Amino acid sequence: MILPIKTYPDKILKQKTKRVEKIDKEIEKLINDMIETMYASNGAGLAANQVGVAKQILMFDNGKGLKILINPKISNRRGKVIAAEGCLSFPGLEIPVKRPEKINVEFMDRQGIKKEMKAEGLAARIICHEADHLAGKTILDTLGFIRKLSARRKYLKEIKNRE
Repeated sequence: MILPIKTYPDKILKQKTKRVEKIDKEIEKLINDMIETMYASNGAGLAANQVGVAKQILMFDNGKGLKILINPKISNRRGKVIAAEGCLSFPGLEIPVKRPEKINVEFMDRQGIKKEMKAEGLAARIICHEADHLAGKTILDTLGFIRKLSARRKYLKEIKNRE
């Protein structure tokens, strides 16, 4: 089932998510619905709180297949690259964001097996972006105060014009 995507300023986007303790039918259904939602929205990634569920689940597809990360923990961030990022929770907004070029991430897969992977380039960027969501941060939080106010104002004005 395609789920509605929460858009800024929905409060759940600023909420820290909770760890998934076990993979049950409810979590399986959520994961399946998130997969359908991400692809239907032409997104490269999706975090559970973007569909209204405060759980530590993210997924992404950088053109090399779907990856599902439960309770992700990023470590060993290396390098810095600035690139424009969009977000399904901020339709139409693109912001230059500095992200690590390479990361390591520990996570649990959808079978509940603990894994670790190295990611670089676009995969590292998407994982960091979605992990920010799980921590209650948005792309606006990557900006300094003045740029954040300006981007927020521009985005809210754009939303108002669409209505």
